[in-house]
Amino acid sequence: MWTFTTDAEEFARAAEPFLLTDPVSNTVPLTVLAGLRAGLPAQDAYFGWWTDGGQVRGAAFRTPPRPVGLARMPLRAVAELVRALKGDIPEVVGPRELTDEVARALGRSGHVLPERLYRLGTLTVPDVPGRGRPAVEADLPLLVSWMYAFFAEVKLGVGEDVPERTRQRLSMGELFVWESGGVPVSFAALSPAAGGVCRIGPVYTPPEQRRRGHGAAVTAHTSHVGLAERCDEVVLFTDLGNPTSNAVYRSIGYEPVSDYAQVTFYR
Repeated sequence: MWTFTTDAEEFARAAEPFLLTDPVSNTVPLTVLAGLRAGLPAQDAYFGWWTDGGQVRGAAFRTPPRPVGLARMPLRAVAELVRALKGDIPEVVGPRELTDEVARALGRSGHVLPERLYRLGTLTVPDVPGRGRPAVEADLPLLVSWMYAFFAEVKLGVGEDVPERTRQRLSMGELFVWESGGVPVSFAALSPAAGGVCRIGPVYTPPEQRRRGHGAAVTAHTSHVGLAERCDEVVLFTDLGNPTSNAVYRSIGYEPVSDYAQVTFYR
């Protein structure tokens, strides 16, 4: 049975213990909860949990305009979710087997962005000239432009106030840059710890600075900061359509966990 609320703390009381049984796979809903507790706005958001035999065994949420997000759950909970939401699921993101089941239950197809969740094993720091550092206020205009470029490149809707969200992440110490010759050439973001897990993303290197190891270097630097100062484990998502980035992350110690997808359904 699905139960829904618009109160994030009510959702946390019901579902957070379940989410924490697998904080790596449930990194997204746990990070969303952490963000809401930090004061991030979530107008018209809703949250749900699925109980079976008196125990919570699944969860879902939406913070518009972002997609419906799926935590781990049994497949049979998905059809019940689609019915409970009366098919009002324009987009969905979550474990691939669950997003496939949403499409089946809706009887609709859509644009699929295949992703893979990686967990950091043993970090290998690449030998790349330059240095990593926390982003500072003077970096803000550049970081905003890179954020827009990232969203355009991965063909995802922005879905937020990019300048304001970038400013927030900068003020919270979540953004890092790699400098070469004293000039920023790449950046990575690090989410706050949730269930002991931090998540890298996005990572962006402008086209003119690619194939020089900058993306690997800034990711390794940011991962090191996460493990040394903020969390027990570090994870990231990759676009499976980009074999270069997948190879880069493997080269610095990231190991695949499972496949995910973001699906935008055709109208």
